[in-house]
Amino acid sequence: MLLAGGTMLVMAIVAGYTLGWANKVFHVAVDPRIEAINAALPGANCGGCGCVGCMSYAEAVAGGKIAPDKCTVGGSSCAQAIAKIMGVDLKPSWPYRPVVHCRAHYAERLGRADYRGEKTCTGANLVGGVQGCTYGCLGFGDCVAACNYDAIHVVDGLATVDYDKCIGCGACEKACPRHIISMTPFKSQRIIAVGCSNQDMGKDVKAVCKIGCVGCMACSKASPIFKMTEGKIPRINYDEYDPENMDATLLAVKKCPVKNLIYVGKPSPEHVEAVKDQEKPKIVQVDFKTTVDQAEWRG
Repeated sequence: MLLAGGTMLVMAIVAGYTLGWANKVFHVAVDPRIEAINAALPGANCGGCGCVGCMSYAEAVAGGKIAPDKCTVGGSSCAQAIAKIMGVDLKPSWPYRPVVHCRAHYAERLGRADYRGEKTCTGANLVGGVQGCTYGCLGFGDCVAACNYDAIHVVDGLATVDYDKCIGCGACEKACPRHIISMTPFKSQRIIAVGCSNQDMGKDVKAVCKIGCVGCMACSKASPIFKMTEGKIPRINYDEYDPENMDATLLAVKKCPVKNLIYVGKPSPEHVEAVKDQEKPKIVQVDFKTTVDQAEWRG
């Protein structure tokens, strides 16, 4: 019995020394900034920053692989806290929010068929004839299912963002099979965006949509921030978008014959007061830094 106890004691001592040696030899130093950054993050693990989760983002920031202002949930206060931990100054930045590059509800769409397949945008996009426009919102709600914050809904066939709830995680952008949702810098509460994604010529656009862009180039002639894509549809260069100098941009909005240059986002109290006596338009979400031209259109 004493022999057995002695043997166990010796084994325990040897194991302890071995573990202690291994702990020193194989020790990996952990940057204390990682834990500090992770503590400053909201812990949503939404992936909006492009990393798997908050800890992964903290490691990337500490390693100098990503900027400290990429947490869409934490916002500016979180970015400032992380920048302080890293000992760096933040460059001017803006929150990114999704915009839907289509404003056509069911009534405006032409050539729409009775689709009886799988009720998802991904499924409908694989077949032809669902609707005349092969660029516009399909309205089956893949983006709605992807959003964990109840911030996007399908209203009369059109994906519509609730900017009061949206945190900018980008899940809706990834879910859209037609790539008509993109994350866009909001340099103010509301920004001007382009309300169509159709890359076809004007005559073909009008054949499938009552309110589609006809590619007249009136906007690009009025303001340099509008760039035409092969002469068919404008995009907005948001690097040059200046909320404090909007004269040329507002002139472009006025000149658009199909009223496809619209405001998206949350109106400020001043905007609400200015239009309180006017008839309220439909709520629509659009912009133009779309990846629509990268998609393989099948339906």
